[in-house]
Amino acid sequence: MSQPILLVAAAALVDVDNRVLLARRPPGRSMAGLWEFPGGKVEAGESPENALRRELQEELGIDVCPTCLHPLTFASHAYEKFHLLMPLYLCRQWDGVVTAREGQELAWVRAMRLTDYPMPPADEPLIAPLRDLLG
Repeated sequence: MSQPILLVAAAALVDVDNRVLLARRPPGRSMAGLWEFPGGKVEAGESPENALRRELQEELGIDVCPTCLHPLTFASHAYEKFHLLMPLYLCRQWDGVVTAREGQELAWVRAMRLTDYPMPPADEPLIAPLRDLLG
């Protein structure tokens, strides 16, 4: 059965201590309580990089320059009503202070501890490449 493809861009924001930022989905949203890499849907006519820059500004109040987004890996996952395609970009530099602007809880997590945080099924395969890169 054919499913619509949903393109979502996500970021692995890595701080100076080599920790990765996770955001917890707030109550009232699908998959509430699960942890995910920040990002969001790519709108029609928008590049994944521009979508990610927009989402990071809206969700976290930070500005990311396009050259600071480095493609790392991607997830491809079939949910019940759509197929999710999600490129993950590594980002180590941004302007501004990371702030939870949408009621989400934030956590800076060491790569080896990412599996301690329950995530949506599509996010789980992104952990291994981050663990390999960041140790």
